[in-house]
Amino acid sequence: MTVPSKFYCCVAACFLASAFPSRAQGLALESAGARLGFEANSSQEFHQAEGFADWNLPWAWELGPHWRVQTGLDASLGWIGDSSRHAAIATAGPLLALRYKGFPLFLEGGSSPTVLTRSGFEHKDFGIPFQFTSYIGVGLNITRHWRVAYRFQHMSNAGLASSNPGLNLHVFAVSYRF
Repeated sequence: MTVPSKFYCCVAACFLASAFPSRAQGLALESAGARLGFEANSSQEFHQAEGFADWNLPWAWELGPHWRVQTGLDASLGWIGDSSRHAAIATAGPLLALRYKGFPLFLEGGSSPTVLTRSGFEHKDFGIPFQFTSYIGVGLNITRHWRVAYRFQHMSNAGLASSNPGLNLHVFAVSYRF
């Protein structure tokens, strides 16, 4: 995609977002929990475990009488590793959640800057400790206070280093809703 194409895509996204009514509300801790992930390819060398917290940000878009897009912030701290080497991992970034009023299932996606305490592992060299983690997933509110979720996530350095193998994970979560 060329620079002008990126610019037009950004303008179009802003235009579409402004076409729907939005509502501001206070910053609120939405949920906190634990996530466990394993590599999406057949070797399954990498695993990840982390604690996380999600906050609702003060912006939301009403897409009609029942649909809503809520903005949020996801932050996590945890562990990532393969069979011989391990590292700490920290992420923090925006998320969007699409919800249907009164329905317990929702879609969620986001992208977060990610920091690793090591970039070289036995089976992969991520190039640099600075990465980006993008994800899309589904969540299910099983009770008023408990939620389970699944996400497919991709971590890479976005070409900032010559070595950029990327890492795809299947991630499962359980969290407490406030």
